Amino acid sequence: MNYQEYRRERMQDPEFREAFIESEGEYQAMRAVYLARKDKGITQQELSALAHVPQKTISQIESGNINTSVKTLAKIAKGMNKRLKIEFV
Repeated sequence: MNYQEYRRERMQDPEFREAFIESEGEYQAMRAVYLARKDKGITQQELSALAHVPQKTISQIESGNINTSVKTLAKIAKGMNKRLKIEFV
């Protein structure tokens, strides 16, 4: 069974589906910070200095261990010369 099949099967469980949907925003933030930082070719420590955000916070965001604020995400975006864009789909 591959991941897509596993996910499709698990999404049939209403409790799992609700938890998955609730955590999707955190996952998207985590992924966006990680990919933008890697694309820029900088370390967490370098991003920390550019964004004026503790390196520990960046690490926690990238590992999914913190539910961060829009203000912090905006600082991180600015530190990478990017804009933060939030949209409902």
